[in-house]
Parts: sequence; C-alpha cells; structure tokens
Amino acid sequence: MSDIALSSARLQLAELAAGRLSAVELLDLHLERIARLNPALNAVVALDTAQARAMAEASDARRAGGLAGALEGLPITIKDAFDVAGFVSTAGANAYRERVPEEDAAAVARLRAAGAVIMGKSNVPVFSGDFQTANPVYGVTNNPWDLSLSPGGSSGGAAVAVATGMSAFELGSDLGSSIRWPAAATGVYGLKTTWNLVSSWGMVPPPPERRTARNPDLVVAGPIARTPGDIALVLSVIAGGREPGSPSPVALTPPRRRSADGLRVAVWMDDPFAKADALVRQGVMKAARLLEAQGAVIEEAARPGFSFEEAFEVFALLNHAIVAYGLPPKVRAKIQAMAALFSPTDISHRALQARGARMTPGFYQQLGARRLAIRNQWARFFERYDVVLCPPAPVAFLPHDATPDVHQRHLMVDGQARPYLDFLVWAALASGGDLPALSAPVMRSEAGLPLGVQIIGPHAGDLQVIEVGRILEAITGGFAAPPMAR
Repeated sequence: MSDIALSSARLQLAELAAGRLSAVELLDLHLERIARLNPALNAVVALDTAQARAMAEASDARRAGGLAGALEGLPITIKDAFDVAGFVSTAGANAYRERVPEEDAAAVARLRAAGAVIMGKSNVPVFSGDFQTANPVYGVTNNPWDLSLSPGGSSGGAAVAVATGMSAFELGSDLGSSIRWPAAATGVYGLKTTWNLVSSWGMVPPPPERRTARNPDLVVAGPIARTPGDIALVLSVIAGGREPGSPSPVALTPPRRRSADGLRVAVWMDDPFAKADALVRQGVMKAARLLEAQGAVIEEAARPGFSFEEAFEVFALLNHAIVAYGLPPKVRAKIQAMAALFSPTDISHRALQARGARMTPGFYQQLGARRLAIRNQWARFFERYDVVLCPPAPVAFLPHDATPDVHQRHLMVDGQARPYLDFLVWAALASGGDLPALSAPVMRSEAGLPLGVQIIGPHAGDLQVIEVGRILEAITGGFAAPPMAR
C-alpha cells in the first residue's frame, strides 16, 4: 500500500472514495514516508502530526456524511512561502522563526476548504529569493536523484516532497522560475499560472507586514504534482480571488487542441542571448520530436516580434524591484547606490538589480508601456502557434553552492561558466508576458537525471499547456520516482 503515495492524487482520491482507504490511513502512509525519507532530504519542515491527524479524522467524517470536497483527504505539505493558520510560517527567515499566522493564505484557504489535509510546510530559501533551497531556520534541502545536488528553488522543498511521495501534491510560487526550475530538477510537473489567475495574498514575497490587496506584478501561485491531470485538478480549486467562491480575475480559455495532430509548436531553444546546456536542449528537442511524430507541426525559427534582450530587461527590472521591496532598508539602499556605477543601457545582472531596486513611479510607467508592447506581440504570435517549447532553466542540475554573494556563483553551460542569475533568463519569457508555463519531465540523461521542457502558452491558456503535458505524458510514461523513493 505504500506505493499509493507515489501514485497520482486522483488515484488516491479514487481509493478514498471507494472506501478502500481512509484519510487517516493515507495520512499514516505519507507520514511513514516522511519519517523514512526526509532525514536525508530535509524537504518537509514544521511538521505537525497532531493537527494533521485531527484534519484527517474530520475529513473521514465529512466523507461519511456525504460532504466530501474536491481534494477530500489528500495529505499535503505547503511551501513555506505561504501562510497556513496554526502552522509555523517562516518564509525561511530568522525574523519569522516563531511566526504562526491566524489566517490562511488565499490559495491555502481554498485547498483547506476542498478537504486537503495539511501535514506541514516544505522548505524554501530565505524569502524565496534563491534558485537553491537553504535557509538559516531549517537548513539545506537535497535533491532525491542525487543528494549532492540542489533540488532547485525556491519551491525546492515542495518539488522534493512531491517527487518522493511525501505529499500528494504541493502549492508552489513562481516569480523567476521558482516552480518551473525545481520541477525540472526533480522530474515532476509544475505550473507557473497566468498572472492574476490565482490569488497570491498571504504569500512571501512581499513580506507579511507589507502586503497589498492587489496581486504583486509577476508573482504567481501554482500547483506542483506528479501528473498533468493532478495539476488541472488542483488548479480548478485554487483559481480565483481571495475569498473561496469569488470569481477569478482571469477567465481560463479551453484548450485549442487536445491531441498532437495539427498542434502548432514553436521551439525557442537556440538564442545568442540565452544560453542553455546541451543536456537541457536535449530534453526540449526530445519533446519536440515526440510531438512531431504524433502529427504536431514544429517550427524552430518562429519568434515573436521582440528581442529576447528586450523581454529579459523589462522582466528583470520588475523582478528586482519586487525583491528589493521586501529587503531591509539598509540592504535596499546599498543596492540602489550601485545604480550610479552602470550605464542605463547595461543589462548585466548587477546593473539590472541596482536599477530595479531604484524603481520610481515614472520608471514603472515606462516599463509598463514596454511590457504592454511585448504582451501584444505575444498575442499576435499565439494567433499562429498554440505553444512554445523552451528550456525550463539554463542547466539540468546544480551542485549545492553556498557562496554568500550570488554574483560570485556560476552555472556551467556547455563547459563554460555563466552568471548564476542566468536562471532568470529563461524565466523571463513567460513571467514577463504574464503567460502560463508548464514544466514537464520528458526523459532521463545518461547519468539517470531527469530532463524536461518548459511549455509556454497564450494568456489564460493554462489548460492548453496542461493538455500538451498530458500528450507528452501519454507518450513517455510521465513521472518516474527517484530510486531512493521507490
């Protein structure tokens, strides 16, 4: 029965609905896996078995009374970027080590109302601000495929919990590939949703004391799961505004195509500005060729009417402004002071970080106009194409690197050192355009590590990218658990 924890959330729901398993029994199976696997992985934190057991017992009572919700009885962890009432919610920061919110984040409230059983939190970098998962409160999270590697970040703990069957699914967040990159690094599915489809209220960033009613630019919440079907199920629950039952600010569009036959696919993989390692390109091309063999029309030269550099600059400036907003004033001022050292046309990571931290209302309006032009070009592009396949990240794996200054860290891309913040480059296309993007596993490398693809769709086309994920899953077999979790 322990294998049920590695099955899809929908199969687990079927077992619960058929009475072959109770919510308490399913919880115990997951807690056993956490006890066995988590010491080596350090993905699940702030575990509260007493609260979880009470929730599971209440779930069984609701099901017995004919009141089962859409996610009734599924044991889950929640990324520690989200507030969960009654659970320690640190966002990876020492300042919040003892913080226990009284109210759920908006998306968490929807999961709770649908019957999910919350066991604890999953680990994050400080303020979700890194592409690895480590913080001074809970320490370092390891990749279940190779403990010497990072599972990515910032939803690294979440991705590991799903990949190892410690959680039925997860709630992640994404600003600069924080769902997509960890999903790729651990071999699971992760959806960066269309911006404003899911409320991000109650999530860090921004810090708890500086929250706004409006969803911050670029920042999204989205599901991480073992199948595209589970992604769709969880999305149907969390999509919408702050209050459960309120209408979603974004209306999802139905999938244009439900099979590969005639699917119009653009491949954006080779770009002088955006480098990706050969292993990453191998995964992207594998996805393209598999779809092509099923009747998809593949176009490798198709591009929207803007340059990659333009899209990246606009996105990166906004990204750094959002991150700087939550920094302590002295740290923010130090970064802002660096802006004078760079030309306004310099798009190096240091320059963009400094200029973004100095964001003014006038500068924000200028960026808004440039961003609108890019979004319009995307809309025209998606009149001709259904999805874009591209790298989920510049690299397929990343050894742990605790160098304090991120500008001193490097990625190895085809044997050449690249800036660590190049993780933002392949995030820019979907995030800057407010577009949905699904990270999906495709194959394994010769070393046995997962390789995947990022599937970008049109605005509000979340169901289309999920559908392409389903097509690929049917061809490849989809998720495979890391050996240590089997």
